[in-house]
Amino acid sequence: MKNKILIVAVHPDDETLGCGGTLLKHKHNGDKIYWLICTKIDEGSDYYTTRENEIKQASDVYKFDGVFSLGLKTMRVDEYSMSELIGKVSKVINEVKPNIIYLPFRGDVHSDHRKIFEASYSCTKVFRYPFIKKIYMMETLSETEFAPSTKEDSFIPNSFVDISEYFEKKIEIMKIFKSEVAEHPFPRSEKNIRALAVLRGATCGCEYAESFMLLKEIL
Repeated sequence: MKNKILIVAVHPDDETLGCGGTLLKHKHNGDKIYWLICTKIDEGSDYYTTRENEIKQASDVYKFDGVFSLGLKTMRVDEYSMSELIGKVSKVINEVKPNIIYLPFRGDVHSDHRKIFEASYSCTKVFRYPFIKKIYMMETLSETEFAPSTKEDSFIPNSFVDISEYFEKKIEIMKIFKSEVAEHPFPRSEKNIRALAVLRGATCGCEYAESFMLLKEIL
């Protein structure tokens, strides 16, 4: 049976940083992939049209089976009530009915990420969403590595995906988001993205990998 995947991206490009290679691998394997973009920049911004074009380009490359947008104000997700956020996320989850979900890491330093994780994870209760069988948290460069260095807030991966065949395409997609990439030592530099993939690959015995924290698996 083929999988239905939902990637919850707080901001456009989070999906590529956190699990771009994994999404490409899912698609290659015949799985259906869906992109939920939670935030949106103000339509009055000079960058609005550029960002919308970047989203369209990335969507075309991934060949998503569906793209959803919550339209939340970027950098201001904490202004929404939790019940409102849960309602918006739940609507998408019930429409897609994914069996695998990728979420932001609960300890990410960005408040948008933490709020969206909390709302999304509330939408995974088995008695309300019985179709969800696997829940992962992903690491997002510039957010996850800046979480507090405590046991409770540290990203400790326990699941790895070999993305060696898809890594270069991941880099190509990341370059679509031009304003989000800069030269090293900027966290989202190509050099840093490559270094993290090499490190995760060394952990699991391949050239390039993405890593996750598996929160729940129902067999």
